[in-house]
Parts: sequence; structure tokens; C-alpha cells
Amino acid sequence: MSDFEVRRETALRILKATGIPESNYRPPLLRLLWHLGFQVRPPHFAGFGATAAFAGTFSAIGWGALMWLLVWHNARWSPMAALGASAFGGACFGLLMSSYYARDRQKHRLPDWDSLGTTGLGQTPDTHRR
Repeated sequence: MSDFEVRRETALRILKATGIPESNYRPPLLRLLWHLGFQVRPPHFAGFGATAAFAGTFSAIGWGALMWLLVWHNARWSPMAALGASAFGGACFGLLMSSYYARDRQKHRLPDWDSLGTTGLGQTPDTHRR
């Protein structure tokens, strides 16, 4: 098992012990990326900027495509206006999601990613319960 996989499994055990719903720390897109071999941290253990960029990019693409197909194209929006609106919406969503995960990280006093899988913090997820 790679270092990343050890840390990921330790992080998932800790998150499960907190009582956070599994859908919050193992969303479907993240599980798909893990299945494809991407080494993406669970969102509670990713940095603020990385979470904002990840959530914002995927929401901007999905929301922008849906809005273009259902609303903006029929309303005769220019492609540049649609791209701008998608980027703005994605940025707002990314910042909100990043704030949510940062608040949960602080609320549950989660350890740093770098300490996972090593002796001490990562070995005893029961110590991180509230």
C-alpha cells in the first residue's frame, strides 16, 4: 500500500469516527477519481485553495453546461457572458465549499494530512471524537 493510500485510509477512519456523513467526506466524484488512480485528498484534509479550485472548477463546468443548454442559449447570451457567469458561480461555490470543509476541520479538530499514517495521531482515530 502506498503512503498516500495509508494516509487516505487513516483519514477516512478518523472522519467516520467524527460522525460526519460519509457523503460529505467521500463524495461520488472523489471516489471515481480514486478508482481512476488519482491521489486526491479527502476534502477535510485538502488545503483551502485546493478545495476551492476543485469544487469551483467542477461546479462551473457542470452548472455552466446545464445553464447554457437550458437557459442561456435560448436567451441569446454570448458565449463569453456564459463563461463569465459560469466562472463567477464556480468561484462562489468553491469558496463556500472550502469554507464549509475548513469549519468542519476546525470543529472536529482534525489532524494535519502530513501526520496521518505515522505513529501518534493517525493510528488512533478514537482520540479525535468529540
